[in-house]
Amino acid sequence: MNKFWSDRIVTVTGGNGFLGRVVRNKLAERDAKKVLVADIDRFDLRKQADIVRMYEEQKPDIVIHLAAVVGGIGANRENPGKYFYDNAIMALQLIEGARIYGLKKFVCIGTICAYPKFTPVPFKEEDLWNGYPEETNAPYGLAKKMAMVQLQAYRQQYGMNGIFLLPVNMYGPADNFDERSSHVIPAMIKKFIDAIQHVRAQGQPEEKAHVTLWGTGGASREFLYVDDAAEGIVLAAEKYDKPDPVNLGVGSEIKIKDLAALIAQMTGFKGTIFWDRSKPDGQPRRMLATTRAEKEFGFRAKTDLHQGLQKTIEWYKDQVGFED
Repeated sequence: MNKFWSDRIVTVTGGNGFLGRVVRNKLAERDAKKVLVADIDRFDLRKQADIVRMYEEQKPDIVIHLAAVVGGIGANRENPGKYFYDNAIMALQLIEGARIYGLKKFVCIGTICAYPKFTPVPFKEEDLWNGYPEETNAPYGLAKKMAMVQLQAYRQQYGMNGIFLLPVNMYGPADNFDERSSHVIPAMIKKFIDAIQHVRAQGQPEEKAHVTLWGTGGASREFLYVDDAAEGIVLAAEKYDKPDPVNLGVGSEIKIKDLAALIAQMTGFKGTIFWDRSKPDGQPRRMLATTRAEKEFGFRAKTDLHQGLQKTIEWYKDQVGFED
């Protein structure tokens, strides 16, 4: 039995979401006394009155703030104002509420989008302020980064214990597969599976299938399996109490073109991939330095990309009734 969690009440914002459910499972494994959810069904975290009510009703010792309004490149381009306001106001009011309430610890989940567009690879936490983020997701990234500033300021002035984590792109079963707002891995999986199903329904050879992907395929990304991300968050909540931000990642990158080829092979896609070069690539490269997380709270990702993709693809196939 884990004594740290056994006598604590934990509120997870966004606790019914993709990452939130896995974080709750990790807490349950550690015998957390009480794990509560604060999501849009009961609390609109953009509204101060709902945040006050959340603290009064749930009486948490620790808040793990996962709730976010987020999407891929397309969604970020279409909603820069909404993504900035919603994410900034949630964090600002939740952290201020935590100060007033006397919360024991606030765990805030940031984003790799907070890093400058041209950050040397691997991204080190010290590089966070060395430039402006990539333009398509800068409003989202900056809104999240302001939460880090707030936590550091509140620690300095009020002695509040708040930590800030920077996970790389996450993926896994139950990810967001909505083509209007999904990130790259679920978007690709959906496109390849849908294309295969389409040509089958038309009675055409599977080689006739085709998909169009954004950009040139030349950008690189790093991907963290959702179970690993949740483990890192819970470890940090338990063991890390410093003001410095911490990356959560794998420490390896893959070019989008190579990722597409891998997912095509794993889904059984035999058709043609077209690259729409009129669409942005986003940040040229993304890969995190992961030494701080390992040193400070013993986190190291365990799931390699192939394993994680296999689980994610199989989950999506089950959801859409895809037959191999």
